Amino acid sequence: MRLLVRVADFSVILRWSQQLLLSVACLLLGYCGFVMLDSWTFQRNELSEFNRARSVSLPLRASGAPVADALTGRIEVRRIGLSAMVVEGTTTIALRRAAGHIAGTGMPGVLGNVGIAAHRDTFFRPLRNIRENDIITLTTVRAEFRYRVVSTKVVEPGDISVLNHGYDEILTLVTCYPFYFVGSAPERFVVRAERII
Repeated sequence: MRLLVRVADFSVILRWSQQLLLSVACLLLGYCGFVMLDSWTFQRNELSEFNRARSVSLPLRASGAPVADALTGRIEVRRIGLSAMVVEGTTTIALRRAAGHIAGTGMPGVLGNVGIAAHRDTFFRPLRNIRENDIITLTTVRAEFRYRVVSTKVVEPGDISVLNHGYDEILTLVTCYPFYFVGSAPERFVVRAERII
């Protein structure tokens, strides 16, 4: 049995395929635009609120248990151009809009390990250029905390030992690795820094 396809049928199929692919491409570009605009707007609004709270010494949230998605502060590494607001938690929405303070880790200014995570293709993209002795500034409403990078390493996703408490003031930044991997990255890039007094 031979299957005969007329040229007219083939061109109709081709035209519908082109229209479908073009529609999908437009939807994906629209979604990317929405995510970028949402992230930019969130960062701008949170920075404005953060600066206002710092200028009048208002707390961003009441003391006690951290509130999910509440503004925690701002992280900067000037040499590599990293600057992002930090919110409480690592939910999908939180990490789409900002860097997230990892629940259960310490808070700045207290002995322990402060864990912060962000996506490798957004806020923590500049970490690919970080080096030992770079200075990381973590600013909260209360104070500014400076940390010096002591090491970087790549670990498996399940290796949570990098977030162990510790007896010094430590900052640990976590993002996916490799930086240019397409899809769900198989490893994690970890930056460890110690507080400068």
